[in-house]
Amino acid sequence: MSVAGGSQGFAATFDALRLFRPLELRRDASAHSRSALREVPRAGRTRGQSYRRYRRQSERQISRKRGLRIDPHGYDAGKKIKGKKRHILVDTQGLLIHAIVHGADIQDRDGGVLLMATLFGAFPFLLKLYADGGYQGPDFQAAMKRTLANVNVEIVKRSDRAKGFVVLPKRWVVERTFAWLNRCRRLAKDWECLSQKALAFLKLASIRLMLRKLCNP
Repeated sequence: MSVAGGSQGFAATFDALRLFRPLELRRDASAHSRSALREVPRAGRTRGQSYRRYRRQSERQISRKRGLRIDPHGYDAGKKIKGKKRHILVDTQGLLIHAIVHGADIQDRDGGVLLMATLFGAFPFLLKLYADGGYQGPDFQAAMKRTLANVNVEIVKRSDRAKGFVVLPKRWVVERTFAWLNRCRRLAKDWECLSQKALAFLKLASIRLMLRKLCNP
C-alpha cells in the first residue's frame, strides 16, 4: 500500500509539472525568441487566440501612422467652439459655387478674403456680393478691392429693433444652404481629420443637392 501510494504521488507531481510548462513558456514568450512559442502545444491555446495578431498590434503602436496626419483645429472665441470653419459662396438659389475649410481660429473676414482669392477668376460675371455683419469693416473692403475690384460688397445688417429670429433678405439663402448640408451624416459634425477630406465631402453633398434639383424641377 505504501509503495503504490508513493508511485501515485510521483505521477501526480509529474503531471502537474507538465501542465505548468506551457504557462511558463507563454509568460516568457515576449523575452525569448519565436522558437519558444513553437514549443507550446496546440491544446494549450484558447480558441481564437493568435500570437500573430499581438505582434501586428505592437508594430502599429510603434509606427504611429495616424499621429501626424491631422490638421490642427482652431478655437473660435466668439462662438466658444473648437474645430473647423466652412466658408461657402452660393448663388441666389443657394447652390454652391465655391467653398473652403480651415481652422476655427481664422476670423470671418479673413476667411472670406481667402475664399474670394481662391476663385482664380473662375466666375468673372460676379458683380455683387451679399454678406452678414461679420464681414463689415474697412479691412475686408480693402482686401476685396485688391482681390476682386469689380465686385460690390453689400453687408446685410440685422435691425437693432428686431427681437428674436428675423428673416433678412438675401441673407437667409446661405443659412438655408448650411441647413441642407448639415442634413448629411458626414457633415453633421466635424468627423474628418483633414480639411481636404472635409471639403471633398462638402462638395459631394452639394453635387447631390444639385442633382436632386435637376431631377425634381
